[in-house]
Amino acid sequence: LPDRKPAPRPELRLIERPVGPVGVFGASNFPLAFSTAGGDTAAALAAGCPVVVRGHPAHPGTGEIIAQAIDAAIRKTGMHPGVFSLIQGGGNDVGAALVQHPLIRAVGFTGSLRGGRALFDLCAARPEPIPFFGELGSVNPMFMLPEAIGARGDALGRDWAASLVMGAGQFCTNPGIAVVLDNAQGGQFVAAAVEALGKVPAQTMLTDGIAQAYRDGQARLASRNTVRALVVSESSGRMALPNLFETTGREFLADPVLSEEVFGPLGLVVRVTSVEEMLGLARGLEGQLTATIHMDAADTATARQLLPVLERKAGRVLVNGFPTGVEVVDSMVHGGPYPASTNFGATSVGSMAIRRFLRPVSFQNIPADLLPEDCLN
Repeated sequence: LPDRKPAPRPELRLIERPVGPVGVFGASNFPLAFSTAGGDTAAALAAGCPVVVRGHPAHPGTGEIIAQAIDAAIRKTGMHPGVFSLIQGGGNDVGAALVQHPLIRAVGFTGSLRGGRALFDLCAARPEPIPFFGELGSVNPMFMLPEAIGARGDALGRDWAASLVMGAGQFCTNPGIAVVLDNAQGGQFVAAAVEALGKVPAQTMLTDGIAQAYRDGQARLASRNTVRALVVSESSGRMALPNLFETTGREFLADPVLSEEVFGPLGLVVRVTSVEEMLGLARGLEGQLTATIHMDAADTATARQLLPVLERKAGRVLVNGFPTGVEVVDSMVHGGPYPASTNFGATSVGSMAIRRFLRPVSFQNIPADLLPEDCLN
């Protein structure tokens, strides 16, 4: 706008460039969707970034077969062979070497808080720090509002139990916590969940490590004097049976252990004495992948107070649903404030996932014959 007053505006063009080679860490619980050719790899390749995958030791055969398919596609399309690499074997030092390699420009990770935080710190400690897009864990709380519980508490209790044990609870969006008023209607919801969980047979977990971590998490909760066991089962080997505990809102906020993720079919009921206490508990939550409100029309006033709190705590907020299941669409966010993920402005699922591996560049007053060809379109 050369005639703009009081000063002309220059010609500005924006282009997004690939950040460079990306390291991707395969997940233990999703050998396809979040591993060798999963969302992180797809987003990085779509952005124009070469990818180096650190294969997960839980499914090396699957990772190898998929890598061979990618290699066949590279050969068929005539792409450079350096577009994709798979690293297998070795210990934690292999992952550390990958994120510290000077040519790696970003990292995608799905896994535990402990492992992800260690890699995040290594990325930050590099001479030139790089972004680390880690999904680290979430308890995905559900808030059961009074009118909904009064109208359909039994059904909600059964539906929660079904979501809790889906896939032996091995979903990062597993709704591990239900917040409910401590009254008769809330008691019916809990009783229905207890009855439903008591009928669930043992399920096979994906790895020995996941199964052991589940038993450790169960033992950790059972050892707290702030909780009471509602459904207790003894899991062994790779087999997992459901467990359910309950506590109060005051004790939940006072004991950080109660808000730690237990990966598997385990739930925690948090009983609160009032809607005000429910709101206070929501304000005290750490970052989550998801948060859910179960409500009827008469709960709208309460939900209106709760929603602004939850949208600051979670990347995805649901009403009258269960978060297990993630749509791959433009409007999906699979991420959230720390510790759910290390970058609240990113998503690992959905069209916006590509933005993690792109770097915007502005060109100002660049002559047309000097501009890159894709800036002219």
